[in-house]
Amino acid sequence: MSIAAGNVVGVRDAQVSRREEILAAAEACFVRNGFHRTTIADLAREAAMSQGNFYRYFAAKEDIVLAMAERDRARGATMLADLEREGGQRAVLTGILTRYFTDLTRSAAVLRVDLWSEATRNPAIATLIERGEAEAREWLCGMFAMLATSPDCDPAAMFDALNPLMKGIIVSRATLPGYDPSTAVAHLQALIEAGLRGSLPRAAEALPETSR
Repeated sequence: MSIAAGNVVGVRDAQVSRREEILAAAEACFVRNGFHRTTIADLAREAAMSQGNFYRYFAAKEDIVLAMAERDRARGATMLADLEREGGQRAVLTGILTRYFTDLTRSAAVLRVDLWSEATRNPAIATLIERGEAEAREWLCGMFAMLATSPDCDPAAMFDALNPLMKGIIVSRATLPGYDPSTAVAHLQALIEAGLRGSLPRAAEALPETSR
């Protein structure tokens, strides 16, 4: 590698590193103040840089959230590859549930809930949230289909039944200090097993007679 090429790589690596530092600073600001109340000035100050320099990396707060989503998507792909090397599809599903629910930090949950709230008034954030929801649904439905042990298993119906519980775990982690998700995750896993056997109650069947 020539000296010039080495310099280019060094500059690129420095930019990537700085970008990661900005994302970490942004996460801290969003968790502390909320996405809506956080300003570019707040973000620049948290990242220890001028606003002018900050705009060289991100033009708007929404761009930061998009970068976070892309970063998390890349990390998720790496994690999936590692899990697939270590075990079968069931191990992959268990690993995903552990990563995204059992091991979920409170700050990550707070940020997720805040972005859900922001999506109700910010179309750009709403689009990002919808994209993430669609990707999660597609992946989980595909996983349920591969792991199904009965022809009565309905992956789409499983996702629709389990999604409120998954979101509830995140909300509880964000809003309840000291919340331990292990019981809820165990319940989630039990429901998944029932769904794979084709015995997960449908919403209409689960309602008491007086509610119909």
